[in-house]
Amino acid sequence: MNLNRLDLNLLIAFDALMTELSVSKAANKLFIGQSAMSHSLNRLRQTFDDPILVRTTGGMKPTARAKELIEPIRKALLEIEVAVGTPQTFEPKIAQQGFVIAASDYGELILLPSLLKRVRELAPGVKIQVRRPGEYLLEQELENGSLNAVISFDASMETSSRIRQQGLFHDFLVSVVREDHPLIVDSLTLEQYIELEHVLISPDGNNHDPGIIDQWLNKRKLSRNVVLYVSHFLSAPLIIAQTDLILTLPYRIAEKLAHMAALKLLRTPINLPSYQYSMNWHPLYEKDPAHQWLRAQIDTVSRQLADSPIPPQYLP
Repeated sequence: MNLNRLDLNLLIAFDALMTELSVSKAANKLFIGQSAMSHSLNRLRQTFDDPILVRTTGGMKPTARAKELIEPIRKALLEIEVAVGTPQTFEPKIAQQGFVIAASDYGELILLPSLLKRVRELAPGVKIQVRRPGEYLLEQELENGSLNAVISFDASMETSSRIRQQGLFHDFLVSVVREDHPLIVDSLTLEQYIELEHVLISPDGNNHDPGIIDQWLNKRKLSRNVVLYVSHFLSAPLIIAQTDLILTLPYRIAEKLAHMAALKLLRTPINLPSYQYSMNWHPLYEKDPAHQWLRAQIDTVSRQLADSPIPPQYLP
């Protein structure tokens, strides 16, 4: 059967006929004329190639085919009624739901502690899973609902025009060295930056594609000496604190890492713009109450970060 040719009103008429087992009573039930109901019955007979209702000595009786259809059609009509008749709601305090967010370790360190604290206070039954976003925006997973949101720097994420995006806050690059570094005191010149040995954070271990810093240097026929590649932020401060190496990274995470080890924050002597950290989601879930609630919590926590300005001495 071609569903494009099936009139939903016929299924409503079928349900009424199976309930009343009478054309006239079914017509009254649906507030239509008896002739209109008779017409619907004829269309049902043509659609299913079956008499549907047959007159017997005991009154109108459904055929075997009609009996097979009663339960699935009533179930389908009920699901449609619930779907379109009752607005979907999300009650945080009683919700038992899981969300999956794609975020790098930057997001885990900067956003997740405050986000989790807020979620636990408002929705103690909600669980959050964080996974790595990868190089490209996972549009298919956002579409099928296995991924609810992606939070990432715009510069590191290739987005589709179909995906919704909201800017959360900005960050700047700063450099860190150990607090008692023998060559660096309170400031850092470009010459010193070039001469020092660098640590580079590369989540995928890729040391071939030049990043924004190296692109800036290459345009000026300069280069830096990267002697160590690490895959995440957590090991970096301990390495920097015990060597004479230098690391360049976003301020908001550098400020947190400075509490983990004896590090000195410095303005990076490279004129680079700020970078926007954004949240991405699929338009299919634009009005979904649960998804809206999750995005609202991420937005609230991000606004708190945005309200904490970066000290001017670290800005380009």
